[in-house]
Amino acid sequence: MLASLLIIIALGIIFKRTTEKIGLPHIIGLILLGWIIGPYALDLLIVEINNLSAEIRVLALIIILVRAGIGLNIETLKRVGKTASFLSFIPCVLEGATVTLLAMLLFDLEFAIAGVLGFVLAAVSPAIIVPSMLKLKKEGWGMDKGVPVLVLAAASVDDVVAITLLTSFLSMAAQGGGFEFINLALIPYEIIAGVLIGVVFAFVLIWLLEKFSVKGNDYIGFIFAASIAIYLLGQFLDVAGLLGVMSFGFLLQSKTTQENNDKIKKSFASLWYVGEIFLFILIGAQVDIGIIADASVLGLIIIVSGVVARGVGVMISTIGSGLNFKERLFISLAFVPKATVQAAVGGMALSMGLDFGEEILAIAVLAIVVTAPLGAWLINFFAPKFLIKQKSLD
Repeated sequence: MLASLLIIIALGIIFKRTTEKIGLPHIIGLILLGWIIGPYALDLLIVEINNLSAEIRVLALIIILVRAGIGLNIETLKRVGKTASFLSFIPCVLEGATVTLLAMLLFDLEFAIAGVLGFVLAAVSPAIIVPSMLKLKKEGWGMDKGVPVLVLAAASVDDVVAITLLTSFLSMAAQGGGFEFINLALIPYEIIAGVLIGVVFAFVLIWLLEKFSVKGNDYIGFIFAASIAIYLLGQFLDVAGLLGVMSFGFLLQSKTTQENNDKIKKSFASLWYVGEIFLFILIGAQVDIGIIADASVLGLIIIVSGVVARGVGVMISTIGSGLNFKERLFISLAFVPKATVQAAVGGMALSMGLDFGEEILAIAVLAIVVTAPLGAWLINFFAPKFLIKQKSLD
C-alpha cells in the first residue's frame, strides 16, 4: 500500500508540473500517468488502491463543492442575478438532454442509462474555469460587465444541477432503467431536501463551534467531517446530498468571519492539491484504451453535439442580459472544458455494476482529454479578443 501511495504522490507531482510546463492542463498529465501505472499498462498499483477509487472520487467531489460554496458571495450573486440563474440551469439541461437523446439513438440505450451519460458529460470543469476566471477578473478582462464573475457563479451552480440530475438518473437506472415520470417529478424534492440538510448542518455546526470556541485545525476537521456527514445523510435519504454540501459551504462563508473563511479556503485548497492527484490518477488507471478507441467516433459526435447544445443554451440564457454577441460567445467558450466532475462521477455507473458503465467512463475520459486543453486555450486566446479590459470591480 505504501509503495503505491509513494508512486501516486511522487510521480503525480512530477507529471503535474511537467504537463503545466509544456502548456497543457495538468489534469491530462495525471490521467496519462494513471493509465501508465494502472492495470491496463504497467500495473504498478495494488488492487486495494483501485478498489478505493470510488470513495476517493466522492471525497474529491465533496472538497470541490465545499470550495464552490465558499467561493460564492451574496453580493456577487446579486450583481449577476437573473442571468446567472438562467446560465446555471438552461445550458446544463439542454446539453444533458441532447446527449441523452443521442445516446439512445446511437448506442441504443435505455432512457435512464442514456441520462447517466448525458449528465456525466453535462457538468463543466471548476478545475479549469475557476482559476481561468479568477485570472481574467484580476486582470480586468470583461469586468466592465462582470463577465468572469457571471461565469464563476453560473459554473458553480451548473455542476450541482448536473450532479443532482445525474444522481436521479443513476437511481432510476439502478431500479430497472425504464422511464418513470415519478422519478423526474421527485427531482425538486431531492433538490430542496438536499439544500435544507446543508442549511441545518451549517447553522448547527456554526453554533457548536462558536459555543465551544473550536479553532485552528479542529475547526477545519469538523467542517470536513460535517461535509461527509451531509453527503452520507443525503445518500441515506435518497436526496441531493451533494447539493447540501455546496449549500453548507455557502452558509459557512456568509455566517462566519472573514478570517475563518480564509482559513477554510486555504485548508480546502490544500486538501484539493492532494485530492486531485489521487482523483485523476485513479480515473486514468481505470481507462481501457481499447474501449475508448471503440467508442471514440460516436463518443466524439456526442461530446461535440453536447457542447454545441450548451452554447445554444448560453445564447438563450443571455437574451436581454445587456451583454453583446462577443461576450455571450465568450461565455459559451468558457463552458467548453470538462474535467473535474467527469473524473469524479464518470466511474459511478461502472462501480454500481450498471450496463454500459465502462463505455460511460471511457467517453467521460475522452471528453476530458479533448475539451480540457481545448477549453483552456479558448479562454486564454479569446478573452482579449471578445472582452473589454477594465479595472476589476472587486
